[in-house]
Amino acid sequence: MAIHSRNSRRPSIDIWPGFVDALSQLLMVIIFILLVFTAGQFYLSDALSGRDQALKKLQRQINDLADLLALERRSNDELRQSAAATAARLKATLAERDRLKAQLADLSAQQAAAEQQIAAGLARAAAAEQALAQQKQISGTALAEVAALNQQIAALRDQLSQVAAALDAANTKVKEQQAQIVDLGKRLNLALANKVQELTRYRSEFFGRLRQILGNRPDIRIVGDRFVFQSEVLFAPGSAELTDQAKGELKEVFAALKDIAARIPPDLKWILQIDGFTDRRPIHTAQFPSNWELSAARAISVVRFAIAAGIAPQRLAAEGFGDKQPIALGDTPEAYRLNRRIELKLTER
Repeated sequence: MAIHSRNSRRPSIDIWPGFVDALSQLLMVIIFILLVFTAGQFYLSDALSGRDQALKKLQRQINDLADLLALERRSNDELRQSAAATAARLKATLAERDRLKAQLADLSAQQAAAEQQIAAGLARAAAAEQALAQQKQISGTALAEVAALNQQIAALRDQLSQVAAALDAANTKVKEQQAQIVDLGKRLNLALANKVQELTRYRSEFFGRLRQILGNRPDIRIVGDRFVFQSEVLFAPGSAELTDQAKGELKEVFAALKDIAARIPPDLKWILQIDGFTDRRPIHTAQFPSNWELSAARAISVVRFAIAAGIAPQRLAAEGFGDKQPIALGDTPEAYRLNRRIELKLTER
């Protein structure tokens, strides 16, 4: 019987296959992570490329808008220059029309004088012919006089023809000038209409800003092309001094107007008209003898505050209407409240 050594009795443990499996799994994990990383890099690069393209497209759009704005400004400058040139041509055309009218009047007077001379000559010729008919013998002197009269008549007729031709030419030129005046008037009206539309756009923007600032309040509303404040929003009863709360609200209103006014072209003539109104109940105080004084004083108080807020004085106007322009009839408290008001209107000067 063979005797084995102690080592030969121990079981042999082979760990190499397990190590290889673990190493393979680790390698697969690493490969998977690399694939995920590569895919992430790909999608990230694609996203960055799309963003760059969007930025380039946006930059091109901005450049196009800048070009359009420059073109619009040049167009506005050309329109203003064209309107000025049109007005100058219209003035010159009106002067030429007046001159032609005066010339036409002179030609008409000359025609009348020529017709009188022709009539006198014809009368003399008729008298001479009658005298010759009565005479049995025609003297050489009478024949010479008749010939001279005939020459005068022919000359007068030629002169009358020239006057008539000149009168026709003058009438034709006057008609042409009148057609030019009508055309110039249409072009001038079109230019003025464009200015009115431009002012309407700024007025709409101003009212839109006021809506955002003041909100939907029942005591402040828009009526047609006017922004209406009820008097109790701005003043205490019987007073023309603005309250502190009114100053705070009007400060935002005139700040919005100041911002919009900076963008209105200088050649567009505009003013902010501020009108004061009262109800029909009379007032008799030392400071305000009637409703006229109270309404005018309230409008002037708003104008003074607007000047203090930075609005140019030449862009402001104040008027007081007392109780003569009511918007609600009757003697009810509601009618009194509606008629006590301050109206703001952005309009042409």
